[in-house]
Amino acid sequence: MGRKEEMAKRVKELMKDPTHIRNTGIAAHIDHGKTTLSDNLLSGAGLMSEDLAGKQLVLDFDEQEQARGITINASNISMVHRNKDQDYLVNLIDTPGHVDFGGDVTRAMRAIDGCIIVVCAVEGKMPQTETVVRQALKERVKPTLFINKVDRLIRELQLSPEELQNRFVKIINEVNKLIKNAAPPEFKDSWQVSVTEGSVAFGSAYYNWAINVPYMKKTGISFKDIIEHCMNDTQKELSKKSPLHEILLDMMVTHLPNPLVAQKYRIPQIWKGDLESAVGKDMLECNPNGHLGMVVTKIVQDPHAGEISVGRLFSGTLKTGQEVWIVATKNKRRVQQVGIFMGADRENLEVVPCGNIVAVTGLKEAIAGETICTGDEPITPFEAIKHYSEPVVTVAVEPKNTKDLAKLVEVLRQVSKEDPTLVAKINEDSGEYLLSGMGELHLEVVGYRITHDRGIDIKLSQPIVIYRESIDGKSEAVEGKSPNKHNKFYMQVEPLEDNVYNAIKEGIIPEGRIKGKDLGPQLRELGMGTDEVKGIADVYNGNVFFNMTKGVVYINEVIELVIQSIHEALDGGPYSREPVMKLKIKLVDCKLHEDSIHRGPAQVIPAVREGLFAAMLYARPVIYEPIQKVTITTPQDYMGAVTREMQSRRGQIMDISQEGDSTTVVSISPVSEMFGFAGDIRGATEGRALWSTEYAGYQKLPTELQMQTVEAIRKRKGLKPQPPKPEDYLNM
Repeated sequence: MGRKEEMAKRVKELMKDPTHIRNTGIAAHIDHGKTTLSDNLLSGAGLMSEDLAGKQLVLDFDEQEQARGITINASNISMVHRNKDQDYLVNLIDTPGHVDFGGDVTRAMRAIDGCIIVVCAVEGKMPQTETVVRQALKERVKPTLFINKVDRLIRELQLSPEELQNRFVKIINEVNKLIKNAAPPEFKDSWQVSVTEGSVAFGSAYYNWAINVPYMKKTGISFKDIIEHCMNDTQKELSKKSPLHEILLDMMVTHLPNPLVAQKYRIPQIWKGDLESAVGKDMLECNPNGHLGMVVTKIVQDPHAGEISVGRLFSGTLKTGQEVWIVATKNKRRVQQVGIFMGADRENLEVVPCGNIVAVTGLKEAIAGETICTGDEPITPFEAIKHYSEPVVTVAVEPKNTKDLAKLVEVLRQVSKEDPTLVAKINEDSGEYLLSGMGELHLEVVGYRITHDRGIDIKLSQPIVIYRESIDGKSEAVEGKSPNKHNKFYMQVEPLEDNVYNAIKEGIIPEGRIKGKDLGPQLRELGMGTDEVKGIADVYNGNVFFNMTKGVVYINEVIELVIQSIHEALDGGPYSREPVMKLKIKLVDCKLHEDSIHRGPAQVIPAVREGLFAAMLYARPVIYEPIQKVTITTPQDYMGAVTREMQSRRGQIMDISQEGDSTTVVSISPVSEMFGFAGDIRGATEGRALWSTEYAGYQKLPTELQMQTVEAIRKRKGLKPQPPKPEDYLNM
């Protein structure tokens, strides 16, 4: 039996015992060494050649990942590690570091209970480090820390032992500060990473060695020895004495929780159903004999097996041939195959018990974030997976051969299902197929895959930015009349308060239909009055709808139609047909025909939509633009060139700091001004700059650019350049 077959056999045995399972991830800023580190762990587990560890990047098995030298997809692997005469099953996910693929990190965090945050010893804590720590803690995933590329501090920067120590202390303090700020209250102290306890390790993933205090005590290796090995170029010898995979896998099994422990505090955070119900208790206890409860975190296309749903099984046991509910669609599907991933290979099994990360075929309608269960009725779904950034860049997609049009529609539907941070839709005005994503690179990679993996030759337009509409003022109640003039809706709009909008974005107020009585305390804390709390009915894409009507007969029969028409209006507002944000919409009164035949969809939907559009145009409409936080580190001599480059892109310099000969410039810049930035910043700094970007939300476009931007958007969409007036909607 080969090493891999032996490993698969042990995996099958261990997956039945949750006390010896660790569901973990590796997360970091781009280029801090996550995938190189994963290679080492695979090598240590015997799943790849030791000589290639750190060079082969096994988990970057996508052709684009290898060509670009970055991780694009979160990759899963299961392996066995022995610690103190006990075998452990480690289900590991390597996640991307590039901000454009941050959605994959967020989804991976739902599947795991603990993670290793990797920080480059030379660069230190970077913007994406903050983001991944926040993403982990929001999902109640316990962090440990690996400080990578220590060899570079010793060889290139030639730091003394004291300077090394200061650098490490600074990184550890910064990570602990992030944990203190973002961890749930009960874990702010106990989840702090600690050198003495061994939840911090130091090393070089490229040269395959690592060290932490418990291992130093066990072996007698000192930092002095490590410095000597690095200076004498004997790191290969060091990797035999202090192998990276042993130190880090030991750290995982010692400091990260097993599913039995983690699910007790994770389930109340990610599932808002009744914890006293049978399925609630089964998930809290990770009961393999209980009701099935699973969340899908990723959809993968397999050329042979088709669509594979990968996710975390929190309770019950998944079996081949079993019938399960897909909760969102309320449909039942039969499981065709169940298995686990071992890198690029999938190992099929007959059964997988809870506490594991599982790969399932046969769940056709499932999307990332979907809840899967058994039982007579679908259970309460898991909380929606909240992505930190939103699609901000759009391209038009067109097949080079018109006969591929029908196939392209299906492929666009498929790619947006696999990656929920992509949005595919048809522009009804121009008939174009539009694909929106996190940035230029995101869309470039997806375009490449549509051509090379799905076999459709396509053309992508130049990228364009997605703006948002909102308002600056408050409208009076505006009357929207149905086409038959028998129904009247009185709509009023005003800007949504920043604190309420932020609470929606952070998931404190959930999106969807809500009742004030369920969220009363949170809403009052945000400053909402009693009437508003009672009237809150729906939250949609950062906008809130209140039904403030009193004593209106038949209102309950049309309220769903009202909400549907509000959603349609918010998807493309009157000013520029861009999505709407930060709007507070109140239905203050309505008059309805007593005969239901006269108040159907064809009457209610246009009345509400036109009334809402007119109210928005009365309330001083404005355009918001997406912005990015840009962090650039460069030698001091190029600081002037960097600040000039950012200011020429309407960038605001937020902070300039200095460490040694390096200067770090932090700025905020509109996404629309960042196209072509990579080439320009390399030119301005002669290739000496390191930079990263991070989604930073939306801000109001400067007044002097408002009208020209609106006209440009409207022209591009085939609309009249001049925006409409309220009367255009009231006289319909």
